[in-house]
Amino acid sequence: MTPPKTAMVLAAGLGTRMRPLTDDRPKALVEVAGRALIDHVLDRLADAGVETAVVNVHWFADRLEAHLAARGRGPRILISDERAELLETGGGLKKARPLLGDDPIFVANIDSVWIDRGDALADLVRLWNPDTMDAALLLARREGSIGFEGDGDFFLADDGRLTFRGDAPSAPFAYMGVHITRPGYADHGPDGPFSLSPLWRKSAAAGRLYGCVLDGDWMHVGDPQARDEAEAKLAGVG
Repeated sequence: MTPPKTAMVLAAGLGTRMRPLTDDRPKALVEVAGRALIDHVLDRLADAGVETAVVNVHWFADRLEAHLAARGRGPRILISDERAELLETGGGLKKARPLLGDDPIFVANIDSVWIDRGDALADLVRLWNPDTMDAALLLARREGSIGFEGDGDFFLADDGRLTFRGDAPSAPFAYMGVHITRPGYADHGPDGPFSLSPLWRKSAAAGRLYGCVLDGDWMHVGDPQARDEAEAKLAGVG
């Protein structure tokens, strides 16, 4: 499977849990180990072969746009402007649809940093099959992750199919913020803000939601403490 050349980068959130670090900037510009969160993500995508990244903006949008315009390396940046209304993950993907082209895309959050012992995005590309899948999600093991305190999201079958935790007290895997899907996956969602999660649940019920597990260490940088822990982890690697 050819790696996606386009990515949707979800950078419009308010970052309320990251305050006071987001009092004067979007969450995407909070720095971890001397680099803005969005640069960690864009550099990963560039290394995976992404040539164009569509970035949605809302909170401190002007500052984020200026940062993106000053980046010295690819991918090419297109802006999906959500200044008027924050649209969440599904609504953001739907609004950006005219910018995304017709081929499969990566969709990436900006609050995931990871240490890769393999090649996680290449693994995701190898898994992706548009004939049998609506989305292929990159997962992390819940145990040992930094900044994730939930009970897990998914069970993973031997063939890669995902089922949601449902009524189980816990599940071993969490979504770690990157997936591959069709650019029109959210086209039939409602007008205004909505999450991708209900679409994933429908796909899982139809046996069309798949995933693979990161061989490495995942850091969900959602609050100042997680940012500090992620910096310590990255410093230890160096």
